[in-house]
Amino acid sequence: MSSIFDKLLVKGKHVCPSWVCFTFDNPLRKIFHDPGKIVAPYIRPGAMVVDIGPGKGYFTIPMCQLVGGEGRVIAVDIQEQMLKSIQRRAAAAGVAESLTTHLSMPNDFGLAVQADFVLAFWMVHEVPESGQFFTNVKAIMKSEAIFLIAEPLFHVTEGRFNNTLRTAQEMGFKIVAHPKISFSYAAALVL
Repeated sequence: MSSIFDKLLVKGKHVCPSWVCFTFDNPLRKIFHDPGKIVAPYIRPGAMVVDIGPGKGYFTIPMCQLVGGEGRVIAVDIQEQMLKSIQRRAAAAGVAESLTTHLSMPNDFGLAVQADFVLAFWMVHEVPESGQFFTNVKAIMKSEAIFLIAEPLFHVTEGRFNNTLRTAQEMGFKIVAHPKISFSYAAALVL
């Protein structure tokens, strides 16, 4: 029998339910996860960015601001309600012209883009087949692109994160950095 702690952390689920996302999108989170500090080093005005599993857009909206009117952020999710929430937030923030939302299939992004930067923040552990996931990511990256993965240390063990990185390396990725991100295991990857 699972504990209340496991239920609160949604352990054993492959997709974070939308009702949990309010806990990720609150003003206090910026103390620990300032989007500008985490993603700004990787994003230039005019860039093509893909945010995989963006929740309700905690990083998506700031990334739209960073790419500006000439750039594009594609928010990719398998949950349509998440994408609708991001669209509303982008309109309210005045960055809707930089945003595209894309409803993905669980094992196929269905995107034909070449991204400069790809973000998967606290979501890779939700993927049922990581090899296919990394194949999908490779298909949307420019050769000089950066792929930033961050996983929650209270939900993912260090061993599991290292297994994820091994799978990424087997799929052709190279680890170039381990950025310090609060409450997270993180790695910046290139092809």
